Amino acid sequence: MARHPISLREHLRPSPLAQRVEQAEFRPVLADGRPATLTTQRGTVAQERLPLASLLALAMAAFITILTEALPAGLLPQMAHSLAVSEAWVGQTVTLYAVGSLLAAIPLTASTQGLRRRPLLLAALAGFVVANTVTTFSASYVLTMAARFVAGVSAGLVWALLAGYAARMVPAHQKGRAIAVAMVGTPLALSLGVPAGTYIGNLVGWRMCFGIMSALALVLMVWARIKLPDSAGQPAGRASSLRQVFTLPGVRPVLFVVLAFVLAHNVLYTYIAPFLSAAGMAERTDVVLLVFGLSSLLGIWIVGILIDRRLRALTLASMVLFGIAALALGVAGDAPMVVYVAVAAWGLAFGGSATLFQTALANVAGDAADVAQAMLVTAWNLAIAGGALVGGVLLERVGAHGFPPVLLGLLVAALVVVWAARRHGFSAPVLVPPFAHKTEQR
Repeated sequence: MARHPISLREHLRPSPLAQRVEQAEFRPVLADGRPATLTTQRGTVAQERLPLASLLALAMAAFITILTEALPAGLLPQMAHSLAVSEAWVGQTVTLYAVGSLLAAIPLTASTQGLRRRPLLLAALAGFVVANTVTTFSASYVLTMAARFVAGVSAGLVWALLAGYAARMVPAHQKGRAIAVAMVGTPLALSLGVPAGTYIGNLVGWRMCFGIMSALALVLMVWARIKLPDSAGQPAGRASSLRQVFTLPGVRPVLFVVLAFVLAHNVLYTYIAPFLSAAGMAERTDVVLLVFGLSSLLGIWIVGILIDRRLRALTLASMVLFGIAALALGVAGDAPMVVYVAVAAWGLAFGGSATLFQTALANVAGDAADVAQAMLVTAWNLAIAGGALVGGVLLERVGAHGFPPVLLGLLVAALVVVWAARRHGFSAPVLVPPFAHKTEQR
């Protein structure tokens, strides 16, 4: 029987079965089995991207909150002259701001659990607009102090809202990254905002600085109204009491670590100038603080990348790194190179700490995240006040060389608690594959 010659084209043509297999391999489907169009594939990818416009609005809120608090520190002489009081009395504007946050965070957050989140955040931002505007035009020290208290109350509410707000906008496996973006305004305010504010104050006057802060808060209100998604508060029957939240597994370990770690930080940060003076580096204080600020930015960048997979490891590393820095300052704090390296390590450890603590607390608190974050705000402000008190006592009675042993004691205690809280508080995360929250719907 004669056979027809097979052409090269026919020889290379895939069989019908192979064609069906090839087509099946490259035909994407949705979680419910429907074939995915190009539009739905793009939509799925878009859903996995962080909502940066919204998160950066929260970061701007953090920036304004921190800068409003710290701005007087760089403007003491000008403010004292205008208000006809001493620099020490102007320094109390920072203290009263912290007191406002401390007193208002928990009761204000607990009493507003049922309110929608976006209007509540806008109200807090409006508080900054009013307070900074009054500060801009005030010629009275008493009126200025009242405005600073109002700003502190607004700050307490903003801090309680930020982490929970960021966490609600993304799937569970992106929660840490979202909080990291929302918190990036904090190191930016400390490393860039305060020096810039001081420069502007020296150039055009301190009142202009607070006027700019009012304008920024007003712009942010418009931005937040347009870009931030709204979410409902807790229904009346599901609102959590303070006691219920405080007794949740993992909440108390996180709050203790916040108190110990931030207390250690503020003992050194508040009195960094006399510490450097004792080491013969008083004229390099600005350079040392710049090193701290830049390394803090690096710290929050690292935390933002790894937090959703390595929260526990990052927290332990922060404790150890800060402890090594404190030990180095205690052993060789008179060597400039050691000081710079130790301060860089300290900044690296501190930069992402707020994100680590807030993410850990959001994970254990669940729907009660806002009340838990208010407790964190209270603990943080207690640590700020305590750092100033403890550091002042040490400076008067022992000298700056007494700082490192106290820091080490606090950090060892925090490290032990983090290590012990492996099940609740600082547990290793359960990794969720991307799109898992969609495939579960099949």
